[in-house]
Amino acid sequence: MTDATTEPDEKELEENMDDSSAPLVEHLAELRTRLIRSVIAIMVGFLLMFAVSRGLLDFLAGPIALILEERGAEAQLIFTAPQEQFFTQVRIAFVFGIGLAFPVIAHQMWSFVAPGLYRNEKNAFLPFIVASPFLFFLGAAFAHYVITPLAMRFFIGFGDIVPTIAAAMGATDAPVLEAATTGTIKTVVLPSVRETLDISLKLIFAFGLCFQLPVLLTLLGKAGLVSARGLRDMRKYAVVGILVLAALVTPPDVFTQLILFTVVYGLYEISILLVGMVEKRRNEALRAEGLLDDEDDDGDVG
Repeated sequence: MTDATTEPDEKELEENMDDSSAPLVEHLAELRTRLIRSVIAIMVGFLLMFAVSRGLLDFLAGPIALILEERGAEAQLIFTAPQEQFFTQVRIAFVFGIGLAFPVIAHQMWSFVAPGLYRNEKNAFLPFIVASPFLFFLGAAFAHYVITPLAMRFFIGFGDIVPTIAAAMGATDAPVLEAATTGTIKTVVLPSVRETLDISLKLIFAFGLCFQLPVLLTLLGKAGLVSARGLRDMRKYAVVGILVLAALVTPPDVFTQLILFTVVYGLYEISILLVGMVEKRRNEALRAEGLLDDEDDDGDVG
């Protein structure tokens, strides 16, 4: 009797394991398909952006070109290695290619995750998927048109006090040689393609990610991991953290750091309001279902 009862249990266990492994294999196969499509979209975006990468380089170098012209210098970038120009355009094409392919990548991610979500969960997450790229590009535009010119102007301003090595390298520019013979130093700014691009892309990514703060905190609030009251209680720590962030991702210029601090702290305050609205809606839904009493709801959204 014991063998007769245990044997069916073992068979049933094996059948259940087979049934559970089948959906897993199907999900992995679907994930592989979604990843392949995303990679193909990135490759296509890369090829398209590489075709216009020189124009994108001119666009990214626009702020420093204007500053050089303001200072009476020629708006030009140099490359110090034969391959530097090529790999710079490759980097630009790759970064902008991902941006071009992002709608396809987001669609593939959403198609993979959406079947496992309820309708209310789909309606809740879809606005964040739309808002995230919009806020990133808004932060990137703010960095390119506001912060990058300030940063370039700050760094290039040190050219007035840093001795130039142009004359020592055999420069024949008459003003430089004349300044050298009179005992004064005239500096010549020769910005590199790679270094200029590094500064521009770092600022663009830093501000693009900082502008994701409302999306991140609101999602955490929707999951119940943070609250509006908790964020308000953390204000003083947030101020210190934002100041440290401003010191790390911007030039050592107080004005630029103040701009970044003001923008990010404003986003933090907006996040508190959004989390408060999310909490209010969740509490109203729980109260309608009889799962929350008025005493349990602090009603703190402002």
